[in-house]
Amino acid sequence: MNAPVLVINCGSSSIKYALIDADPQAPRLAGLAERLGSSDARLKGKDSAGESFTQPLPNADHADALNAILQRLEGRVPGAVGHRIVHGGEHFTQAALIDDSVIEAIETTAALAPLHNPANLAGIAATRKVFPDLPQVAVFDTAFHQTLPPRAYRYALPEALYTEHGIRRYGFHGTSHAFVSQRAGELSGRGAGGWLTAHLGNGCSTAAVWNHQSLDTSMGLTPLEGLVMGTRSGDVDPGLHAHLHRQLGWSLDEIDDVLNKQSGLLGLSGLTNDMREVEEQAVAGHPAAKLALDVFCYRIAKSLAALSCALPKLDGVIFTGGIGENSPIVRREVLALLPHFGFSLDEASNEVTIRGKESKLDSAGHQGPEVWVIPTDEEGRIAMETRHCVETAE
Repeated sequence: MNAPVLVINCGSSSIKYALIDADPQAPRLAGLAERLGSSDARLKGKDSAGESFTQPLPNADHADALNAILQRLEGRVPGAVGHRIVHGGEHFTQAALIDDSVIEAIETTAALAPLHNPANLAGIAATRKVFPDLPQVAVFDTAFHQTLPPRAYRYALPEALYTEHGIRRYGFHGTSHAFVSQRAGELSGRGAGGWLTAHLGNGCSTAAVWNHQSLDTSMGLTPLEGLVMGTRSGDVDPGLHAHLHRQLGWSLDEIDDVLNKQSGLLGLSGLTNDMREVEEQAVAGHPAAKLALDVFCYRIAKSLAALSCALPKLDGVIFTGGIGENSPIVRREVLALLPHFGFSLDEASNEVTIRGKESKLDSAGHQGPEVWVIPTDEEGRIAMETRHCVETAE
């Protein structure tokens, strides 16, 4: 399939899009329709010349936004549409051509991702109306982690909770972990091998990848498990919920809101969920910001060390995501906590990493596990999987 792929990432009030050509070097048309359903809804993005635009879309719904996006494609007709779907449960181990049975399966997993899957389904419905003759493909955040063995994905809970209700670890950010681990193998010359990947942004997760397969990851049943994040707590004592209910009278909804929206860097620092501001304040001597930074980095290092148990051999570690790509402090602090792994960080290279550029950060002559910064390309990965799915079905 030589035609471009339109990648759609649909939220409850937004649509992120990118038109991606078969040639990875071709310029992308990309943007975001946001605040849908409100009087100040708008579409913003960049055209093929790299010029930014903002288009008001007052009271637009998802279908209206998609029609506006269509007008911004500069006459380039997509050959397929690839949808980011957050949760595929155990139904999907790879991308799937969308039909009624696929939609039904996504609906059945909505309880596992109540904030995401219904919005993703709304995007599929609207896109099928606008592009009724195009093949549509679902690409799942969870699919890459369906190679986890039972020892990694099972919780130590009664069997019926798994067999009857699907309570297990699923993992997320799969397209990102898949992309950067494959790219590291290509760039390093080491091939598939064993890689620890750290996707660090407002949402954060780590993974252990061996021969292009995920063997373990930090997120679980939901994206709340694992690392400290922008506003999410990450791992806490499971008894915390009952304790807060008994001692403070909080409801489950209140506890869920605190753990997802008021914790993480924001909760620890008392200032912000933005790592740039946390670092700035920590350097200036703000004690809570310094604590937030310390906890954040320690939990990443702790997770990477634990995930290394899944790998027969360690070829290196990869940092990606907004923080992973742009924070020399976080990379330095994390690696300093893992001296026994044999990493050798070149401080000068670490400080001068260029936004959007792939960089190897090892000291000169180092022969041990490598350190890489690789900008993730989730849209590119979704386009690749969409293209493969369509071509396989033809």
